[in-house]
Amino acid sequence: MVRSQIYLSEKARDGLRRLAKTTGKKRADLIREAIDEKIERSSDAHRLAVLKAAAGMWKDRTDLPDFKKLRAEWDRR
Repeated sequence: MVRSQIYLSEKARDGLRRLAKTTGKKRADLIREAIDEKIERSSDAHRLAVLKAAAGMWKDRTDLPDFKKLRAEWDRR
């Protein structure tokens, strides 16, 4: 591991302190976990997985308007 120094707002420091007390984890461990999670969430693989999971989620809904008809109304002639 590499040592790094960071500055936190008072709000972040207090929240981190409460979370450490609640979970029984060290503040440094919580910070490392948060950084790892942020990096993972911003990765291309994660973004692709989220898009794939969302694909077609409205396909069986019957309460939505006819989008093809709406788009046709917007098209210029």
